Order: sequence, then structure tokens, then C-alpha cells
Amino acid sequence: MIRATHTRDGAGDAPDAARPILAGVVTALVGYTSSFAVVLTGLAAVGATPGQAASGLLALSLTMGLACILLSWRTRMPITVAWSTPGAALLAATGSMEGGWAAVVGAFLVVALLILLTGVWPLLGSIVARIPPSLAQAMLAGVLLPLCLAPVTGLVANPWGVLPVVLTWLVFARLAPRWAVPLAFAAAAIVVIAGLAAEGASVPAAALLPHVELTVPTVTVGSLIGIALPLYIVTMASQNVPGVAVMQSFGYRVPWRPAMLVTGVATALAAPAGGHAVNLAAISAALAAGPDAGPDRTRRWIAGVSTGVSYLVLAAAASVFATLVVLAPAAVIPAVAGLALLGAFGSAVQQAIDDPGERMPAVVTFLVAASGVSFLGVSAAFWALAAGLLVRVVLHTGRR
Repeated sequence: MIRATHTRDGAGDAPDAARPILAGVVTALVGYTSSFAVVLTGLAAVGATPGQAASGLLALSLTMGLACILLSWRTRMPITVAWSTPGAALLAATGSMEGGWAAVVGAFLVVALLILLTGVWPLLGSIVARIPPSLAQAMLAGVLLPLCLAPVTGLVANPWGVLPVVLTWLVFARLAPRWAVPLAFAAAAIVVIAGLAAEGASVPAAALLPHVELTVPTVTVGSLIGIALPLYIVTMASQNVPGVAVMQSFGYRVPWRPAMLVTGVATALAAPAGGHAVNLAAISAALAAGPDAGPDRTRRWIAGVSTGVSYLVLAAAASVFATLVVLAPAAVIPAVAGLALLGAFGSAVQQAIDDPGERMPAVVTFLVAASGVSFLGVSAAFWALAAGLLVRVVLHTGRR
């Protein structure tokens, strides 16, 4: 039985269902349009075809929507879930894997199993908690660095295509920060459409219809160590744990076990169709749980349900978004993805070097992750974490 813990603010205010509903729609729109390009980029980098990437986006949208509705409805709290944007960035930095796309899908299923085990086996959560947050954030920052450079390199490679995107982002980062990345993508979409019109090209209607492509998973040592383990750690450290903290800051105590079970099942359902990870929302959670969802905190759960319904509606457009990414001129979509990750990169760097005693291991972790080196078929993310832990042990052993 899932129990809710909440209090009531503004009891004298008249109920206003429109505010939490609108807050949920905004939460879904901002979260979706701000990071779907990162998801498609990550899936393509590890071997997904355009059709498989579109299928993954559709599967994630559907499972996210259903998870939002279930958790919010049962707990009467505005619990929202999202895909793992840092996890997608990790995939983008990992590249192709031995065993191909089937091995990657197998790694996604392993991540689902680990999330489920986190909910039912407290010891696993304790083990994850013992990984120094500075190293986890340094690994994430190193993974994000090459992606965040894309707007800079894109301005050189394709200035006429990338400049409108960057300028749009810059203007709205000042005027309406939460809409800066969605509007940057809108500018990219205009660039794509204008290019197609100039070339007289057309898009087959069938390519715009939502579809699912299932893959029979396989498991390899490289995919387990190089994708599953880093993806699980990044998802827990950068999404689930901060997501709980954000909700707690608004007075909601998220039921940990049910949340992990629901997101773990959602990840398992999305994986065969190409979805990488479903988790608690972190940054976007504040939009549904905060004052924008209404003065009465006992009614903000409606925003969580509204978010889920909005994700289900957006799922119908997954193939449209994927097609725009495929047709985009060189460097345009990577620039959008890089802009979307700037905030996450800045936060990861700050947390990585915040503790002077952990700074050197964090720097080593960051550099190895940013190098992109692959050894024995295992990606740089794993070696970065291993190197950081080794340096930490050497520097700290025998010291108080």
C-alpha cells in the first residue's frame, strides 16, 4: 500500500483545478522538448537505427506517462518521472558496443533489474550510496563535456544553421529561462523545414507515424560494464536521489520502494523497444510540485497526473521529432543537445570539486571520462570511475 505524506497550505484558498493541470502540461512540454534531442543522439550513438531510436523515444514517452499517472494518483503527490537525460548523454559518449544494438538493449534490461533491486533490497542502495558523490558527478561532467562543446564547434562547421539556434537560446535564457532550450529546438526545426523547402524535398507520411521496433536482447561483458553499470550509477546519482530531494524541499516524502519498483518496471517495459532508463524527475519535478501548481499542496498531485497525460499525447509525435533530427543539417541538433546539457554540466562540475579533499580524485575521474578512451571493449565512463576510486584510495588510506 502506497501512503502519502503531505500537508495543506492555503486551506482558505478556493480550489482551482486549472493551475495544477496547466503546471503538468508545462512540466511535460519543457522536460520533453528540452532533452529529447539528447535521447535520440544517445540512442543513435550506441547503434540504434533512426527507426529504433524513434521507437525508443515512443516507448520512453509512454512508460513515463503511465508511471507519472500511477504514482501521482496512488500517492496523492505530484510525483513526476522522466527519461534519464544524463544517461542518454552517457550513451552519446559511449559509442558503438561489441554485440551491437542487441547488447545495448540487454544492458538497458540490466539497468531495469538493478533499479528494481534497489527498491526491494536496501543493501544495494547502501552500496550505491557509498560511491562518493563527487566521483559520480565528475564522471557525469566528463561525459557531458564533449557534448557541451557541440554549439561551439557547430558555429564553425555550420554557422548559418547553428547561429539562429544559439541566438534564440541566448535571448530566452535571459527572458524566459525555462523555455530557452525548447525555443532553441523550435529555431532548429525552422532551419530544418527551411532547408527542406529550399531543396524541394518531401518526407514520406509513413515516416511520421509512431511505431515500435522490438529487439531481442543479448548480454555481453562489455555492455554490462561499459553501459549498464555507469548508466545505473548516473541515473541513481543524477536523477533519483536529487528527485527525492527536490520533492522533499516542497514538503513531499516520496515513497522510495514503490517509486523504484514503478520506474524499474517502466524501464523494463521500454527497454526491448529501445528505451534506456526511466527515473524520478529532478529539475522538472519542481514545476509540478512547486507553487506554480497552485497554493493548495494537497491538490498538486493533479499536476503529476496532467504531466503523465501530456507525455502520452507527446508520444504520438515521437516519430515526427525523430524525423526532424534525421533531416537536420550538420551540427544543428548536436548544438541543441549541447545547449540542453549546459545546466547539468555546470551543476556536475560544481558538485565534483566542491569538497577540496575529494578534488584530485574527481579531477582524475573527469579527465578519464572526457577522454573517451575505450579499453577491453569497456567505455571510458567505467574506467573513469575506477581511476577516481583508485586515486581516492591511495590518497586517503591511513588518513583521518
